[in-house]
Order: sequence, then C-alpha cells, then structure tokens
Amino acid sequence: MCVEGDGCEIEGCSSSDEVRTLSGSMSPALKSSPDLHPCKPGHKFRAALLRCRSPTAAAGILSFGNVLNYMDRYTVAGVLLDIQRHYKVSDSGIGLLQTVFICSFMVAAPIFGYLGDRFNRKVILSCGIFFWSIVTLSSSFIGKEYYWLFVLSRGLVGIGESSYSSISPTIIGDLFTNNSRTMMLSVFYLAIPLGSGLGYILGSSAKVAAGDWHWALRVSPVLGITAGTLILIFVPEPKRGVADHSGRIRIRTSWLCDMKALAKNRSYVFSSLASSAVSFATGAFGMWIPLYLARAQVVQKTAEDCTKEICSSKDSLIFGAITCVTGLLGVVIGAATTRLCRQKTERADPLVCAVSMLGSAIFICLIFVVAKKSIVGAYVCIFIGETLLFLNWAITADILMFVVIPTRRATAVAFQSFTSHLLGDAGSPYLIGLISDALQQSYTTSALWRFLSLGYALMLCPFIIVLGGMFFLATALFFLDDREKAEKQLSQMTRPPSTVKVTTT
Repeated sequence: MCVEGDGCEIEGCSSSDEVRTLSGSMSPALKSSPDLHPCKPGHKFRAALLRCRSPTAAAGILSFGNVLNYMDRYTVAGVLLDIQRHYKVSDSGIGLLQTVFICSFMVAAPIFGYLGDRFNRKVILSCGIFFWSIVTLSSSFIGKEYYWLFVLSRGLVGIGESSYSSISPTIIGDLFTNNSRTMMLSVFYLAIPLGSGLGYILGSSAKVAAGDWHWALRVSPVLGITAGTLILIFVPEPKRGVADHSGRIRIRTSWLCDMKALAKNRSYVFSSLASSAVSFATGAFGMWIPLYLARAQVVQKTAEDCTKEICSSKDSLIFGAITCVTGLLGVVIGAATTRLCRQKTERADPLVCAVSMLGSAIFICLIFVVAKKSIVGAYVCIFIGETLLFLNWAITADILMFVVIPTRRATAVAFQSFTSHLLGDAGSPYLIGLISDALQQSYTTSALWRFLSLGYALMLCPFIIVLGGMFFLATALFFLDDREKAEKQLSQMTRPPSTVKVTTT
C-alpha cells in the first residue's frame, strides 16, 4: 500500500494496488485476492497507526492543542486578583503580564511563519508545546520577591505558544477545502473562546481545590506535553497546497517576495487590521472584566473587598463559563450564517464579520451602563456581545485561505497574528490598567471610584470594535478580486501530478 503525502509504504500485505490520500479517498483496487497473506506484526501496527492519522483525527488533535494554548494563556487571568495581592503590584503592573506575553508572542510569530513555510510543521508545533509547558510549570515556583522573573516567564510562554498559532491552521488548510475547511477551521478556532473560558475555570478551580493559586499553573503543562506527543505520532505532514489543486507546486517564492505580495493584498491587509480590533477588545476583556465585576459587587454592597490570602473565584468561574458557551455559539452561528449567505453573495465572509462586529459593540457598551445596578444585566450583555464578537474567528481565517496561496499561508498567518497582537492585545491590557490608574490618582480613592475608573478605561473597547467592523467592510470591497488573483497564481505555480506507479513483488 502506498500512502501519498506521508512518504510511508507498507510492503508485503497484498499484491493489490491501493492508494490512500490525505483526504481519506481510496482506490477501488482493494479486493479479495489469492495473493493476500498475513501481515507481519510490525506491519499491522504501522497500518493501524496510519488509519488513525486521518485528516479528521489530525484536525481534532490540532484543535485540542489550540484549546490548551488558550487555556494556559488565561489561567493567569483566572487568578489575577490573587497574583496582584501576592506580588503587591498596581493595575498597570498586573496588566504588564499580558502585555509581555503578547509582545514576545508577536515578535516570534514571523519567525515561526517563515519556518512553517519551509520545514516540517508538526515538529515545530510539538517543540513549541513542550517548551511552554515546561516554562509554565517552572513559573509556579517563583517567589513573591521575583515578580520580574514571573513576568519574564510569561514572555517565554508567549514564544512557545506563537509557534502553534502561526503554523497549525496551515496544516488544516492543506487537509481540507471549501466548506469542509470552513467547518474544520471553525472547530479549530472554537478553541479560542473555549480554551479561554476553560482557563478561567481551571485557574479558579485548581486554586480553590489546592488552597494555593500556584497550582493553577501546574495542570495545563501536563496536558500540553500529552498534546505535543499526540501531534508527533498522529498528525501527518501534508504537502503544501495539496487540497487546493490537483497539481504539485513546482515554483517556490522567496520570503521577500511573499511579504511584498501580502502587502499588496488588500483583503489580507484590511482583515488583519480588523483582527487587531478584535484582539484589542478580547485581550482587554479577558484580563479585566472579572475584576471589574468584582468591584461592581463591592459598590452594590453584595460583596466585600478581598482581604484574604485566597480571594473569591465566583466571577472568574461565571465569566469563564460564559466565554465557553458564547464561543461555541459564536463559531457555530458564524459558520452556519456564512454558508447560508454564500448562496446569496460571494462576499458573505467579510460581510458577516462586519455585521457581527458592529452588533457586538452595542451590547459591550451596555455592560458599563448596567453593571453598577445589575450584575445579572451585565452578564446578559457580556453573553450577547461575546457571541457576536466570536462569530468572526474562523471566518477571518477562511478569508485568508481564500486570498493567499498555500506556499505563503504560514507567513500570512504569522504576520496577521503579529499585526493583530501589535495593534491589539499586546498593549490593551496594560493601556486599560494605565488609564484606570491615572483616573484613580485624579480623585480620592474609594471603592466606587476604583470601579468607575476601570469602567471608563474599558469604554475604549467598543469604539475599537466599531473600527474593526469598518475594516471588514473594506475587506468585502476587494475580496473577490484578491481571491481570483490567488486562484490564477496557484494555477500558474502548479503542474499535473505524476502518475503513481505501484510495483508488486
């Protein structure tokens, strides 16, 4: 049996010619034959292993790894108040944790994008997961006098996680096409809200169970090492562009040429700017909303300021659960809406993103209006606003797959990640904390003013989201032209596949 794309071959199991592709298709030559004879034990194990390396299984494993990436990232946010009390730092100081993480993440992304377009992708993914798992585990043992070292450890974790986010979507893009690719990317990007929500839940639950917030950082590393091992064993390394064209890509372009082409790709540029707006809002919300709601309850006199070693985790748990549910709803509704709208217009992808962004801004504004009076009302606004905001994660990735040729997709994903983090969540948590601190210093500090100052700072987010919606509308203007250019260029770069010849002995 010849396994195309994996470079694996099992000899001696049958004289029948069988060709299995990465899409799971199989030649009809597998029939009963008098020449069949039992496989050797090693061949049986290898054949079973190859059957497990199906595209669907690979997408599932990659999605699991993405869940862990975001779960680890937001575990810190789930115990943010405990970390702030432990290290005795201000709002801007604690916001620095996410800023350092994202800065290292975005600086490393272009490097991994370059490597992902030229070397074995699953090896890079696995090494990245192993690295951040070890660093996260080590950071849980840092003493309270070494806050700078704890901040540095988050920067190192960002480098490890950057390798995964830059490369893994391109493997899925090479395993599937059209609506199947949209569906699988939807599952993959469901990991962003799902992993984020689980990060809050894991951090809060581990802290309560162990009576020490440090244990929140000791669970995800074990799962991360497991995911890295699964990727090495079960995820194939498909040929770049195999799902988009029947031919084989015979021309490769230089990195400089790739960057020039991406800069001229208007759909790519505008969708990257729109992604920056989403990242700005989600980064700020993920870090500050649980703390904002905790301060709101102090103002409403339904809770007291935390003076204990272990603070209440109720708001982190509720926010984490809401993020998980809204992430699932957002991705499912986004994929279904896009598929339905594609029957009406070919510009459906960017238009759905634009409408969802503009709708999300309205409900996010309402959070800060109702939070002072009703925590339940604030949670309702968060639920609707996050659902609309999460609609566009998978669709944005699909837009990139449509307008960028396969050989530069990892670079495109990496630089889109770089841009979205540079203009988005690299600075938003720290900026919100800085504005909050500045407002608190302007007036006499009180529970009410600490609550209001953080709310005023967070009001910046809805305006950024509206700006992102405008960028998606701009993407819709150029989407069809850029998609057609990518299809033509791919046709020029490919040649018909050579005939597969299987010899039997």
